[in-house]
Amino acid sequence: MTKQDKLITKLKNNPTNFSWLELTKLLAGLEFIEMPNKKTGGSRRKFHNKSRNIIINLHEPHPTPYLKEYAIKQIREKLTEEGII
Repeated sequence: MTKQDKLITKLKNNPTNFSWLELTKLLAGLEFIEMPNKKTGGSRRKFHNKSRNIIINLHEPHPTPYLKEYAIKQIREKLTEEGII
């Protein structure tokens, strides 16, 4: 099982400790690119998959590096809905 497969399995199992770093690695492995923040900064992030024309909007968590349950659920549902995972 590859690291990417392990991250997908972890995401599908509704974890409470899925970190931002794990998410960015997962999305990069699924051909998503983080889009530059054209505004003044902040924690809002966009990831774009050009081949499927999908955009995922998220808030980078802070002060802890772990995603909230609702964010994990939204990401899992979006990737499942699009047939990516």
